[in-house]
Amino acid sequence: MTTCDVAIIGAGPYGLSAAAHLRTVKGLELRVFGVPMSFWNRNMPAGMFLRSAWTATHVAHPAGCLTLEAYQAASRQQFSTPVPLDQFVQYGLWYQRQAVPDVDQRAVATVEPAPMGFRLYLEDGEALVSRRVIVAAGIGAFAYRPPQFFGLPPSVATHTSEHSDFRDFCGKSVLVVGGGQSALESGALLHEARADVEIVTRAPRLHWLQGWLSHALHYRLGAFIKQLLYAPTDVGPAGISQLLARPEIVRRLPRDLQDKLRKRATRPAGARWLVERLKGVPIRLRRSVVSAELAGEQVKVHLDDGSERTVDHVLLGTGYKIDISKYGFLAPELVQSLRRSNGFPVLKDGLESSVPRMHFLGAPAAWSFGPLMQFVSGTRYASRSLLRCITGKAAGLPQP
Repeated sequence: MTTCDVAIIGAGPYGLSAAAHLRTVKGLELRVFGVPMSFWNRNMPAGMFLRSAWTATHVAHPAGCLTLEAYQAASRQQFSTPVPLDQFVQYGLWYQRQAVPDVDQRAVATVEPAPMGFRLYLEDGEALVSRRVIVAAGIGAFAYRPPQFFGLPPSVATHTSEHSDFRDFCGKSVLVVGGGQSALESGALLHEARADVEIVTRAPRLHWLQGWLSHALHYRLGAFIKQLLYAPTDVGPAGISQLLARPEIVRRLPRDLQDKLRKRATRPAGARWLVERLKGVPIRLRRSVVSAELAGEQVKVHLDDGSERTVDHVLLGTGYKIDISKYGFLAPELVQSLRRSNGFPVLKDGLESSVPRMHFLGAPAAWSFGPLMQFVSGTRYASRSLLRCITGKAAGLPQP
């Protein structure tokens, strides 16, 4: 049976960055599984932009050389912030070709404990044993669908992650549920695709990123002051941003404070550049969906103010709820062995779980290391921490 030292499940930003860093370890037998950038390419709509700043959109590399600027130079593509989704996907694929050219695109069907570590079964039945497993499988399995919409077929109700193109909604009536970036940008894209769109959110008001304080700091007080309050990782509001950029500090704070910081940094919000694009789109605040039911080939939605909507489709911009038991490739005995909190794995140094030599990167690490792990900019900390754990020493790598 084939064996290796480390198997990485997932070939998105976290999996690719981790692989690039671990390749610096001489003699380490590394395998990476998954279709590169597949979630970004297949589960996000055409025309989308990334809400993160330029400095927060690089996939971390051990030499700090595979940046967006390097991709632009190599591909002769020119773009700026907000970074278009299609360019970010192409950047990720370019990064993969440069840093991890031998990705095995087969899916991992099952991971189970084995005497020497873990036994992995691939989608075609091949098996291998790895001493260490790194789960960087993304958030696709965690799309949250509120119970009011259980039982409705995908013809009338879907999550935003189930679409790569909204052009098929041209001329149709669509109710978008949610008040975060996914819901708001989907509303804008649907409107631009000539759908009849309405957005409902239970929030009393919409929150916009890069608000008045950030603009005031930049234009009145200067970029230097802004840099003092906002970390390049671009996660969290002024001041808090610098703290959240340091997961090694965040994880040592009292648990209730960690939870408050995570909720504050990841509350539903939209990029400010969406404001102009949403002009003409009705947005109903302080409204919740009570129930939804089929009405012929449409869906009838009942709101908490007693009003009703009969629309062609309901689009759920309701985010993601982490629950690692929904990673279908994890054997039940592994899931039961993992120490968890509200669906998140409880992790220690090196993002290692309670099951020795099993690590979780990306959003599942947010409970232990803070909300930075939910964003591309967290790849730098995660990859270096993982490398330090495996080698037993500091990475000693240049700043990206």
